[in-house]
Amino acid sequence: MTEKFQTLDKALENLEKGRRARKGKFYLKDKTITLSHGSGGTASHNLIGGMIGKIFSNPILDKMDDSAILPINGSDTRLAFTTDSYVVSPIFFPGGNIGEIAVNGTVNDLAVSGADPLWISVGLILEEGFLIAELKKIIESMQAAAEKAGVHIVTGDTKVVHRGSADKIFINTAGIGIFQDQISLSSLNAEPGDKVLLSGPIGDHGIAVMLAREALDIETDIQSDTAPLNGLIHALLDATKAVHCLKDATRGGVATVLNEIALNSNVAIAIEEDSVPIRPEVNGACEILGLDPLTIANEGRFIAIVASEDAETAVRALQNHPQGSEACIIGEVLEEPEGMVFLRTALGGHRVLDMLVGDPLPRIC
Repeated sequence: MTEKFQTLDKALENLEKGRRARKGKFYLKDKTITLSHGSGGTASHNLIGGMIGKIFSNPILDKMDDSAILPINGSDTRLAFTTDSYVVSPIFFPGGNIGEIAVNGTVNDLAVSGADPLWISVGLILEEGFLIAELKKIIESMQAAAEKAGVHIVTGDTKVVHRGSADKIFINTAGIGIFQDQISLSSLNAEPGDKVLLSGPIGDHGIAVMLAREALDIETDIQSDTAPLNGLIHALLDATKAVHCLKDATRGGVATVLNEIALNSNVAIAIEEDSVPIRPEVNGACEILGLDPLTIANEGRFIAIVASEDAETAVRALQNHPQGSEACIIGEVLEEPEGMVFLRTALGGHRVLDMLVGDPLPRIC
């Protein structure tokens, strides 16, 4: 073995030791909140794991999945319960608006848990001076999104704050879904040998919002991918019972989701750079802006971890659905080094793919 590869192996060994030593430990050293704490990446994990999650700790919350799974006493029925808040800026962007992603995002958090989304609540925080016409447009889009997803908005609340105390409109949605069987799609369930599936091209939402916000002089027709995923996920789960884990790749992007799965399941994950679908215009915008598409938020894409023998069946089921025509296998789950994610580059090399650090695109959802 050459000295170069000995050095690489030693570096990987040290990285793995560091990951194992940090597993379950969080380092919240900040004295004040920064935008990075809302990125979904490393800072967010440290804030939640290092303080918020510790204070609220209980067996249901501690699983830290996209939805809480709630048993109903005296019944085999289980509920999924989730909540999310939306502060995207601008509130209207190519392909959607804050209202659409508020409904779709909560539907998707329920759907990736394996539950059927049924009911949603809506909480509005409105800034004094916000245009009624814009509010009406947002509310109408929320109703249209709910109808498309097959859910009902059944309760809500509205508050108004002084001008300057908010930025036009913030929305919170919570959702409840019901499980039809005893399926478990937790991030704890990935196993060595599983394949990693991606439901479609990544980066569209983050780049669409970024270009709209900054009014950059880049000619493109990139649109947000915001969409309800429950229909596509139904098609997948109907085709195979070998889906071990589902997660939608929102804040922090695909890289952060894969790291969460690797850490929670005590496995390694390797993906192929050439296999990850990215639209040329998104890739071009990322190169101009110095962004990694693997860390950019999506609002209509998910990662599926599927047993190897059923991976092709799963891909075909996704591709046969209108929302999953570009679904593909992008990698595999390995036994070790635990808690690490690798990218096999187009040039034949490897690099460690970490979760998002910092927040290059704040207020993306």
